[in-house]
Amino acid sequence: MQVLSVAPEIFPLVKTGGLADVTGALPVALAGKGVTMRTLVPGYPQVMGAFRKKKPVQQYPLLQGGKASVHAVQIAGLDLFVLDAPHLFDRPGGPYGNATGADWPDNWRRFAALSQVGGDIAGGAISGYLPDIVHAHDWQSAMTLAYMRYGKAVGTPSMITVHNLAFQGQFGAGIFGDLCLPAAAMALDGVEYYGGVGFLKAGLQAAWAITTVSPTYAQEIRLPEFGMGLDGLINMRSVDLHGIVNGIDTEIWNPETDKHLVSNYTAKTLKARMPNKAAVEDRFSLDRDDSPIVCVVSRLTWQKGMDILAAAVDGIVARGARLAILGSGDAGLEGALLAAAARHRGRIGVVVGYDEGLSHTMQGGCDAIIIPSRFEPCGLTQLYGLRYGCVPVVARTGGLADTIIDANEAAISAGVATGFQFAPANAGALLHAVRRLVEAHANPAVWTSMQRQGMKADVSWDKSAEKYVQLYRLLLSKRAA
Repeated sequence: MQVLSVAPEIFPLVKTGGLADVTGALPVALAGKGVTMRTLVPGYPQVMGAFRKKKPVQQYPLLQGGKASVHAVQIAGLDLFVLDAPHLFDRPGGPYGNATGADWPDNWRRFAALSQVGGDIAGGAISGYLPDIVHAHDWQSAMTLAYMRYGKAVGTPSMITVHNLAFQGQFGAGIFGDLCLPAAAMALDGVEYYGGVGFLKAGLQAAWAITTVSPTYAQEIRLPEFGMGLDGLINMRSVDLHGIVNGIDTEIWNPETDKHLVSNYTAKTLKARMPNKAAVEDRFSLDRDDSPIVCVVSRLTWQKGMDILAAAVDGIVARGARLAILGSGDAGLEGALLAAAARHRGRIGVVVGYDEGLSHTMQGGCDAIIIPSRFEPCGLTQLYGLRYGCVPVVARTGGLADTIIDANEAAISAGVATGFQFAPANAGALLHAVRRLVEAHANPAVWTSMQRQGMKADVSWDKSAEKYVQLYRLLLSKRAA
């Protein structure tokens, strides 16, 4: 089975969040299950710098304002089609905005181009390659399915995975004339959305199947409070809606072999975590004592519940825990957390920014990790925590609710607890969970059981990849019918 994936980012080449981890890991996980996945990605500088240009497999004299070409390459074990369009993607900054964080004003044009090429490839534009299924990710590639619907690939099964419904790609109606779509597409059952053009909405409308990255999130987005204005359309398509929880790359995230750790360990050698804990204490200037270190590795945003954390930090310290925070984002939240660190020297440490190696060290050395998200389609951080014996404390939402077994009395007695859930998402509920955490940490038998139970959890891609294969087969059967 040949699957064309269309994605705006892919690990290890370009990553801003969990989307890249998924698009980078899924092809590898599918390879042993009879599925060959090739991924179309934009030719950002870091992507173009990873291979030598050869003869392109497709050329465009004019694509959204300039020349473009498609290259078929293999990088880091991934089969890729790379869209080389320098006028759109050869620029400094991140994939979606400049160095200051402001979005590129022509993002609609950039990702319309990516989607247009995806639709062309789906329709047989590249000699010798015709995918059986097309799998798009988020708003940046969602229009691929619209180009298929109104083009040669109208009969090819398609799927869209929503990694975060909050980001929708909404633009004014004035761009429609440059999208190279027929006039009929500018309709309620096409790409039109509240008088403008909705990229994600167009993909949700055209897709044969819709997936989210956890079963709970699939149900949450049918509700007005999580549906972000699209709950009506999603409920109309509910028969085609599926929730498949993400996995993680268990070779990269493996405490037994992780080179970022000072000391490697297994579920049987948890005492070997102690040098990693000492490294966290040094890096975050934390006091050395027997109290639990609770970490946060996150974007500092409202969605991630970082204002809830900021409101709770004094209480977290008062309840006997230390806090190590790694992240960046909203300037006000950064300032609030830095001020808390100044108030509680030795009890709270903050590193503003992101450091992949340090994030591994924190998972390998901290006792627990807090994830207080208001909504979380899946979340990967808690899966890393499970894998590393860093007990997750999570808001009861989305994939967090699906992947963590709360340490209530029954779960502790049965030896199946893996973390702490709390609801609603507010400082009071979070502090109640921290109190439970501190009490459990004071009981070595309970705490070790939770760590080992979490480390036993299957957080790999194997089961999830099998569910994608089953869904692909279902779509192919619909095509045959």
